[in-house]
Amino acid sequence: MSAEALVTTLKSMKLHGMASAVAELAEQGAPAYKQSGELLDKLIKAEVAEREVRSINYQMKIAKFPAHKDLSGFDFAESTVAEGQLKALHR
Repeated sequence: MSAEALVTTLKSMKLHGMASAVAELAEQGAPAYKQSGELLDKLIKAEVAEREVRSINYQMKIAKFPAHKDLSGFDFAESTVAEGQLKALHR
């Protein structure tokens, strides 16, 4: 990831201090930045992914959806719904 993209990602994550530091280190051509670029990229991608997972879990909790159900547990014998038609719509 380029320095500009890294700074943009950090700012979008509201990590403005880190964004400024990365921008300065990249501008200076600091050896520490050059050596840690790949590691920093992986760490930021992991943090973004973790935030997305936490956000989804939080939103699901707040929505108070009932327990997860799918068609594998549906009893078509006790329903007037046509099994073939429902499975076709599901696909």
